[in-house]
Amino acid sequence: MAHSQSRSVSRFTDLPALFAEMTATPEFRRAFGDPIPLSIIQPGDEPGEHDMPDPLHAQADCAAIIATIFDLLTDTRLDALAAEIAWGFVNSFHYVAGKLEKQEDALADELREMIRHSDISEVFNTELEEKQLLCQSLTEQRDAVECMRDYAAEMFRVLSGRPWSAARGSRVSKVSTATQVAIKDFLRARELADRERYRPRGPIVVASGHAEWHDWQPIWDRLDKVLERIPHMTLVTTAQRRGFDAIVASWAGSREVQLVTYSLTGSGRGAPFLRNRKLVDLQPVEAVLGEGSGIQANLYQALRKAGVPIHAFRKADQAPVETIIPPQRRKVRQPA
Repeated sequence: MAHSQSRSVSRFTDLPALFAEMTATPEFRRAFGDPIPLSIIQPGDEPGEHDMPDPLHAQADCAAIIATIFDLLTDTRLDALAAEIAWGFVNSFHYVAGKLEKQEDALADELREMIRHSDISEVFNTELEEKQLLCQSLTEQRDAVECMRDYAAEMFRVLSGRPWSAARGSRVSKVSTATQVAIKDFLRARELADRERYRPRGPIVVASGHAEWHDWQPIWDRLDKVLERIPHMTLVTTAQRRGFDAIVASWAGSREVQLVTYSLTGSGRGAPFLRNRKLVDLQPVEAVLGEGSGIQANLYQALRKAGVPIHAFRKADQAPVETIIPPQRRKVRQPA
Protein backbone atom coordinates (compact mmCIF):
# COMPACT_ATOMS: atom_id res chain seq x y z
CA MET A 1 0.00 0.00 0.00
CA ALA A 2 2.90 2.35 0.74
CA HIS A 3 4.18 1.72 -2.78
CA SER A 4 0.87 2.68 -4.42
CA GLN A 5 0.66 5.83 -2.28
CA SER A 6 4.11 6.98 -3.44
CA ARG A 7 3.11 6.39 -7.06
CA SER A 8 0.05 8.56 -6.71
CA VAL A 9 1.90 11.36 -4.92
CA SER A 10 4.79 11.27 -7.38
CA ARG A 11 2.54 11.50 -10.39
CA PHE A 12 0.56 14.49 -9.22
CA THR A 13 3.11 16.45 -7.18
CA ASP A 14 3.93 18.61 -10.21
CA LEU A 15 0.32 19.59 -10.83
CA PRO A 16 -0.04 22.43 -8.25
CA ALA A 17 3.06 24.13 -9.63
CA LEU A 18 1.80 23.61 -13.16
CA PHE A 19 -1.59 25.19 -12.44
CA ALA A 20 -0.05 27.96 -10.32
CA GLU A 21 1.78 29.21 -13.41
CA MET A 22 -1.42 29.36 -15.42
CA THR A 23 -2.00 32.96 -16.39
CA ALA A 24 -2.67 31.86 -19.95
CA THR A 25 0.62 31.19 -21.70
CA PRO A 26 1.61 33.27 -24.75
CA GLU A 27 0.56 30.37 -26.99
CA PHE A 28 -3.01 30.43 -25.66
CA ARG A 29 -3.16 34.21 -25.69
CA ARG A 30 -2.04 34.19 -29.32
CA ALA A 31 -4.43 31.42 -30.41
CA PHE A 32 -7.49 32.55 -28.40
CA GLY A 33 -6.96 36.14 -27.34
CA ASP A 34 -6.97 38.07 -30.62
CA PRO A 35 -9.63 36.64 -32.94
CA ILE A 36 -10.24 37.96 -36.43
CA PRO A 37 -13.18 40.45 -36.51
CA LEU A 38 -15.45 38.21 -38.60
CA SER A 39 -15.31 34.46 -38.96
CA ILE A 40 -17.18 31.55 -40.52
CA ILE A 41 -17.76 28.61 -38.19
CA GLN A 42 -18.24 26.09 -40.99
CA PRO A 43 -18.65 26.19 -44.80
CA GLY A 44 -22.02 27.54 -45.85
CA ASP A 45 -22.45 29.75 -42.79
CA GLU A 46 -22.75 33.51 -42.97
CA PRO A 47 -19.82 35.53 -41.60
CA GLY A 48 -20.41 36.66 -38.02
CA GLU A 49 -18.81 38.06 -34.87
CA HIS A 50 -18.19 34.86 -32.94
CA ASP A 51 -16.43 34.80 -29.58
CA MET A 52 -13.42 32.59 -28.92
CA PRO A 53 -13.14 30.63 -25.66
CA ASP A 54 -11.37 32.51 -22.90
CA PRO A 55 -7.60 31.73 -23.16
CA LEU A 56 -7.16 30.86 -19.49
CA HIS A 57 -10.30 28.71 -19.40
CA ALA A 58 -9.20 26.89 -22.56
CA GLN A 59 -5.79 26.18 -21.07
CA ALA A 60 -7.15 25.07 -17.69
CA ASP A 61 -9.74 22.75 -19.21
CA CYS A 62 -7.19 21.14 -21.55
CA ALA A 63 -5.05 20.34 -18.52
CA ALA A 64 -8.04 19.13 -16.51
CA ILE A 65 -9.18 16.71 -19.25
CA ILE A 66 -5.91 14.79 -19.09
CA ALA A 67 -5.34 15.14 -15.34
CA THR A 68 -8.83 13.85 -14.57
CA ILE A 69 -8.17 10.58 -16.43
CA PHE A 70 -5.02 9.90 -14.38
CA ASP A 71 -6.68 11.07 -11.17
CA LEU A 72 -9.62 8.73 -11.73
CA LEU A 73 -7.66 5.59 -12.62
CA THR A 74 -4.38 5.87 -10.68
CA ASP A 75 -3.92 3.23 -7.96
CA THR A 76 -6.93 1.25 -9.16
CA ARG A 77 -7.05 -1.93 -11.20
CA LEU A 78 -7.47 0.32 -14.27
CA ASP A 79 -4.21 2.16 -13.56
CA ALA A 80 -2.40 0.62 -16.54
CA LEU A 81 -5.06 2.03 -18.90
CA ALA A 82 -4.74 5.67 -17.81
CA ALA A 83 -1.97 6.58 -20.24
CA GLU A 84 -3.67 4.76 -23.11
CA ILE A 85 -6.98 6.57 -22.58
CA ALA A 86 -5.30 9.96 -22.07
CA TRP A 87 -3.29 9.39 -25.26
CA GLY A 88 -6.59 9.02 -27.12
CA PHE A 89 -7.85 12.38 -25.87
CA VAL A 90 -4.70 14.12 -27.10
CA ASN A 91 -4.96 12.26 -30.40
CA SER A 92 -8.52 13.55 -30.83
CA PHE A 93 -7.19 17.12 -30.90
CA HIS A 94 -4.52 16.02 -33.36
CA TYR A 95 -7.06 14.31 -35.65
CA VAL A 96 -9.32 17.37 -35.78
CA ALA A 97 -6.35 19.68 -36.44
CA GLY A 98 -5.34 17.44 -39.34
CA LYS A 99 -8.84 17.59 -40.86
CA LEU A 100 -8.84 21.38 -40.61
CA GLU A 101 -5.42 21.59 -42.26
CA LYS A 102 -6.64 19.47 -45.21
CA GLN A 103 -9.66 21.76 -45.61
CA GLU A 104 -7.33 24.78 -45.49
CA ASP A 105 -5.08 23.33 -48.18
CA ALA A 106 -8.00 22.49 -50.45
CA LEU A 107 -9.48 25.97 -50.07
CA ALA A 108 -6.09 27.60 -50.67
CA ASP A 109 -5.81 25.62 -53.93
CA GLU A 110 -9.24 26.90 -54.95
CA LEU A 111 -8.16 30.47 -54.26
CA ARG A 112 -5.01 30.07 -56.34
CA GLU A 113 -7.04 28.67 -59.21
CA MET A 114 -9.49 31.57 -59.03
CA ILE A 115 -6.66 34.11 -59.05
CA ARG A 116 -5.21 32.57 -62.20
CA HIS A 117 -8.50 33.36 -63.98
CA SER A 118 -8.70 37.06 -63.26
CA ASP A 119 -12.18 38.54 -63.16
CA ILE A 120 -12.84 42.04 -61.88
CA SER A 121 -16.60 41.59 -61.52
CA GLU A 122 -18.26 42.32 -58.17
CA VAL A 123 -19.69 38.77 -57.93
CA PHE A 124 -16.22 37.28 -58.47
CA ASN A 125 -14.66 39.55 -55.86
CA THR A 126 -17.40 38.74 -53.35
CA GLU A 127 -16.78 35.02 -53.81
CA LEU A 128 -13.05 35.57 -53.40
CA GLU A 129 -13.57 37.50 -50.17
CA GLU A 130 -15.86 34.81 -48.75
CA LYS A 131 -13.38 32.04 -49.58
CA GLN A 132 -10.55 34.06 -48.08
CA LEU A 133 -12.52 34.61 -44.88
CA LEU A 134 -13.37 30.92 -44.70
CA CYS A 135 -9.69 30.03 -45.16
CA GLN A 136 -8.68 32.52 -42.46
CA SER A 137 -11.36 31.08 -40.16
CA LEU A 138 -10.03 27.55 -40.73
CA THR A 139 -6.51 28.76 -39.98
CA GLU A 140 -7.72 30.33 -36.75
CA GLN A 141 -9.57 27.15 -35.77
CA ARG A 142 -6.56 24.97 -36.55
CA ASP A 143 -4.24 27.21 -34.52
CA ALA A 144 -6.59 26.95 -31.53
CA VAL A 145 -6.97 23.16 -31.76
CA GLU A 146 -3.22 22.68 -32.20
CA CYS A 147 -2.59 24.88 -29.19
CA MET A 148 -4.96 22.73 -27.10
CA ARG A 149 -3.38 19.55 -28.47
CA ASP A 150 0.14 20.69 -27.59
CA TYR A 151 -0.83 21.63 -24.04
CA ALA A 152 -2.75 18.40 -23.52
CA ALA A 153 0.29 16.54 -24.86
CA GLU A 154 2.51 18.31 -22.34
CA MET A 155 0.14 17.28 -19.53
CA PHE A 156 0.30 13.73 -20.88
CA ARG A 157 4.12 13.86 -20.74
CA VAL A 158 4.16 15.19 -17.16
CA LEU A 159 1.70 12.59 -15.87
CA SER A 160 2.80 9.54 -17.86
CA GLY A 161 6.54 10.22 -17.97
CA ARG A 162 6.76 9.73 -21.73
CA PRO A 163 6.16 12.06 -24.66
CA TRP A 164 2.95 11.97 -26.63
CA SER A 165 3.31 11.09 -30.32
CA ALA A 166 0.69 10.62 -33.00
CA ALA A 167 -0.27 7.20 -34.30
CA ARG A 168 0.80 8.27 -37.83
CA GLY A 169 1.96 10.87 -38.80
CA SER A 170 4.19 23.25 -45.74
CA ARG A 171 3.50 37.06 -60.63
CA VAL A 172 1.51 40.04 -60.03
CA SER A 173 -1.15 40.29 -62.69
CA LYS A 174 -1.33 43.46 -64.71
CA VAL A 175 -5.07 43.58 -64.09
CA SER A 176 -5.91 42.96 -60.45
CA THR A 177 -8.47 44.39 -58.12
CA ALA A 178 -7.53 45.32 -54.56
CA THR A 179 -9.28 42.18 -53.33
CA GLN A 180 -7.18 39.93 -55.56
CA VAL A 181 -3.98 41.53 -54.34
CA ALA A 182 -5.07 40.96 -50.75
CA ILE A 183 -5.80 37.31 -51.53
CA LYS A 184 -2.31 36.82 -52.95
CA ASP A 185 -0.77 38.47 -49.92
CA PHE A 186 -2.82 36.20 -47.67
CA LEU A 187 -1.74 33.04 -49.50
CA ARG A 188 1.88 34.12 -49.52
CA ALA A 189 1.78 34.84 -45.80
CA ARG A 190 0.18 31.45 -45.17
CA GLU A 191 2.88 29.62 -47.14
CA LEU A 192 5.67 31.49 -45.33
CA ALA A 193 4.09 30.71 -41.95
CA ASP A 194 3.86 27.02 -42.84
CA ARG A 195 7.48 26.88 -43.95
CA GLU A 196 8.68 28.65 -40.80
CA ARG A 197 6.61 26.31 -38.68
CA TYR A 198 8.61 23.29 -39.83
CA ARG A 199 11.98 24.96 -40.36
CA PRO A 200 14.69 24.13 -37.81
CA ARG A 201 15.53 27.32 -35.94
CA GLY A 202 19.10 26.63 -34.85
CA PRO A 203 22.13 24.33 -35.06
CA ILE A 204 21.07 20.72 -35.50
CA VAL A 205 21.88 17.93 -33.04
CA VAL A 206 21.02 14.39 -34.15
CA ALA A 207 19.89 11.87 -31.52
CA SER A 208 19.11 8.23 -32.23
CA GLY A 209 19.24 4.87 -30.49
CA HIS A 210 17.69 1.45 -29.97
CA ALA A 211 13.97 1.01 -29.31
CA GLU A 212 14.78 -1.21 -26.33
CA TRP A 213 16.37 1.38 -24.04
CA HIS A 214 15.40 2.23 -20.46
CA ASP A 215 18.18 4.26 -18.75
CA TRP A 216 17.09 7.85 -19.33
CA GLN A 217 19.27 9.72 -16.79
CA PRO A 218 22.66 9.62 -18.63
CA ILE A 219 20.97 10.70 -21.86
CA TRP A 220 19.17 13.62 -20.18
CA ASP A 221 22.39 14.67 -18.43
CA ARG A 222 24.36 14.65 -21.68
CA LEU A 223 21.66 16.55 -23.57
CA ASP A 224 21.61 19.15 -20.78
CA LYS A 225 25.34 19.70 -21.31
CA VAL A 226 24.84 19.98 -25.08
CA LEU A 227 22.05 22.52 -24.49
CA GLU A 228 24.37 24.64 -22.32
CA ARG A 229 26.75 24.96 -25.27
CA ILE A 230 24.05 25.21 -27.96
CA PRO A 231 21.06 27.01 -26.35
CA HIS A 232 19.20 27.44 -29.68
CA MET A 233 19.68 23.88 -30.87
CA THR A 234 17.16 21.89 -32.90
CA LEU A 235 17.02 18.20 -32.00
CA VAL A 236 16.46 15.67 -34.79
CA THR A 237 15.55 12.05 -33.92
CA THR A 238 14.80 8.96 -35.98
CA ALA A 239 11.18 9.04 -34.77
CA GLN A 240 10.91 5.76 -32.86
CA ARG A 241 8.10 5.89 -30.31
CA ARG A 242 9.91 3.73 -27.73
CA GLY A 243 13.31 3.50 -26.13
CA PHE A 244 16.17 5.92 -26.86
CA ASP A 245 14.25 8.23 -29.22
CA ALA A 246 11.29 8.47 -26.81
CA ILE A 247 13.68 9.38 -23.96
CA VAL A 248 15.18 12.10 -26.17
CA ALA A 249 11.72 13.38 -27.13
CA SER A 250 10.69 13.54 -23.48
CA TRP A 251 13.81 15.60 -22.67
CA ALA A 252 13.07 17.97 -25.56
CA GLY A 253 9.53 18.49 -24.27
CA SER A 254 10.74 19.20 -20.73
CA ARG A 255 13.36 21.70 -21.96
CA GLU A 256 11.17 23.29 -24.67
CA VAL A 257 13.70 22.40 -27.36
CA GLN A 258 12.43 22.20 -30.94
CA LEU A 259 12.17 18.53 -31.94
CA VAL A 260 12.11 17.26 -35.52
CA THR A 261 11.20 13.59 -35.97
CA TYR A 262 12.79 12.21 -39.13
CA SER A 263 10.55 9.28 -40.08
CA LEU A 264 11.38 6.74 -42.75
CA THR A 265 10.19 7.64 -46.24
CA GLY A 266 9.71 4.91 -48.78
CA SER A 267 10.09 1.20 -48.17
CA GLY A 268 12.62 -1.52 -48.75
CA ARG A 269 15.84 -2.50 -47.07
CA GLY A 270 17.65 0.62 -48.25
CA ALA A 271 15.21 3.15 -46.72
CA PRO A 272 16.92 3.37 -43.28
CA PHE A 273 20.34 3.89 -44.86
CA LEU A 274 18.92 6.60 -47.13
CA ARG A 275 17.55 8.34 -44.03
CA ASN A 276 20.97 8.11 -42.42
CA ARG A 277 22.52 9.88 -45.41
CA LYS A 278 19.87 12.59 -45.23
CA LEU A 279 20.56 13.08 -41.52
CA VAL A 280 24.23 13.66 -42.35
CA ASP A 281 23.15 16.08 -45.12
CA LEU A 282 21.49 18.23 -42.42
CA GLN A 283 25.05 19.10 -41.31
CA PRO A 284 24.51 18.49 -37.59
CA VAL A 285 26.98 20.06 -35.18
CA GLU A 286 26.80 17.16 -32.69
CA ALA A 287 25.17 13.75 -32.32
CA VAL A 288 23.94 11.71 -29.35
CA LEU A 289 23.76 8.04 -30.31
CA GLY A 290 22.81 4.86 -28.52
CA GLU A 291 24.18 1.48 -29.54
CA GLY A 292 21.81 -0.43 -31.80
CA SER A 293 21.56 -2.46 -34.97
CA GLY A 294 23.62 -2.35 -38.16
CA ILE A 295 21.54 0.62 -39.26
CA GLN A 296 22.61 2.47 -36.12
CA ALA A 297 26.24 1.51 -36.72
CA ASN A 298 25.92 2.88 -40.26
CA LEU A 299 24.66 6.21 -38.90
CA TYR A 300 27.56 6.33 -36.43
CA GLN A 301 30.10 5.69 -39.20
CA ALA A 302 28.49 8.23 -41.58
CA LEU A 303 28.45 10.97 -38.93
CA ARG A 304 32.00 10.19 -37.85
CA LYS A 305 33.19 10.32 -41.47
CA ALA A 306 31.53 13.74 -41.79
CA GLY A 307 33.48 14.96 -38.76
CA VAL A 308 30.46 15.33 -36.45
CA PRO A 309 31.32 15.07 -32.71
CA ILE A 310 29.46 12.04 -31.30
CA HIS A 311 28.34 11.27 -27.73
CA ALA A 312 27.96 7.48 -27.77
CA PHE A 313 26.13 5.27 -25.25
CA ARG A 314 26.49 1.50 -24.93
CA LYS A 315 23.51 -0.68 -24.05
CA ALA A 316 25.65 -2.66 -21.60
CA ASP A 317 26.39 0.50 -19.57
CA GLN A 318 22.74 1.09 -18.65
CA ALA A 319 21.67 0.91 -15.01
CA PRO A 320 19.49 -2.10 -14.13
CA VAL A 321 15.80 -1.61 -14.93
CA GLU A 322 14.67 -2.02 -11.31
CA THR A 323 16.83 0.91 -10.16
CA ILE A 324 15.50 3.39 -12.72
CA ILE A 325 13.25 6.18 -11.40
CA PRO A 326 10.99 7.57 -14.15
CA PRO A 327 11.91 11.17 -15.10
CA GLN A 328 8.62 12.64 -13.89
CA ARG A 329 9.47 11.40 -10.37
CA ARG A 330 13.11 12.46 -10.23
CA LYS A 331 12.58 15.52 -7.96
CA VAL A 332 9.66 14.27 -5.94
CA ARG A 333 9.97 14.44 -2.15
CA GLN A 334 8.26 11.44 -0.60
CA PRO A 335 5.84 12.04 2.30
CA ALA A 336 7.14 11.40 5.79
